[in-house]
Amino acid sequence: MRRRPKTGVDYSSTDYESHTSPDIFFGEMTHPKVPTFDEMMWPTLQALKETGGSASNQELLTRVAQLMAIPEEVQNLPHGDGPRTEVEFRLQWARTWLGKVGAIQNSERGVWSITAAGQTLAETDVQKILPRVRAMYRKPRSGSEQSTTERIEDEQPAQRWQDELLAILQGMSPDAFERLAQRILRESGFIKVIVTGKSGDGGIDGIGVLRVNLLSFQVLFQCKRYKDSVSAGAIRDFRGAMVGRTDKGLFITTGRFTPDAKREATRDGAPQIELIDGEQTCELLKDLKLGIRTEMVENVSVVPEVFREFELSS
Repeated sequence: MRRRPKTGVDYSSTDYESHTSPDIFFGEMTHPKVPTFDEMMWPTLQALKETGGSASNQELLTRVAQLMAIPEEVQNLPHGDGPRTEVEFRLQWARTWLGKVGAIQNSERGVWSITAAGQTLAETDVQKILPRVRAMYRKPRSGSEQSTTERIEDEQPAQRWQDELLAILQGMSPDAFERLAQRILRESGFIKVIVTGKSGDGGIDGIGVLRVNLLSFQVLFQCKRYKDSVSAGAIRDFRGAMVGRTDKGLFITTGRFTPDAKREATRDGAPQIELIDGEQTCELLKDLKLGIRTEMVENVSVVPEVFREFELSS
């Protein structure tokens, strides 16, 4: 029987190992210090309430990690060979199960919001979500039928396309990825983009000019095909290369940024650096329709009332 975790567990403690249930992740190897996805559901609702009722994936990830006191080294543990961390992967499942009971919803722009039903849930209600959702999908099993988790996974707004895309991007040559970044910036409104990576220009891969109404801004950018995390040191090195040239920087990666790197990018008194991680890169390419094709499913239905009107006209 699965043990219900104690409330108020400090996930930075090694004692958390005794509260972890390895059966929750569908036979995959688990990291003992990473909270299971069901333990993330209540903090997810708390995070949404604290952020005004809605949040992006990144905002949710940051706040849930803070609420659960997850150490940075645990936050950086990768999920398998994919681009996401184990914490991101499990948080994705937490959002999915909360969505199944109507506690949260997701917009087309990838913004999560808490519903009126979600606002009324207490922590004890959230603990009942697992059996509730499993009951929704429970059917007599046969050899050809899917398990509960398999059916939920099939219905989930899958991020498999992002994993496939990131694998392609990470397999590109450095020059090709720089040219792709150049194209992304041009498609995004930059009026001039020059790639300087070949010259080893102090860690700067390119220079762009962004025009906003009557003003133009010079932006230095760096683009890296990272699979793992970009550290704060990489951000400091990039900022050092910017000194005396511009106050605006852009760091594009196929990986992710550590919490320290995010703090370094927005440090007070230093030039701000905008960060675009792998997930945001995928969404940019999708919005720009650059290497991504979105297919709309046509839903055809018959409206009998229309035909009855002809009978009445006789």
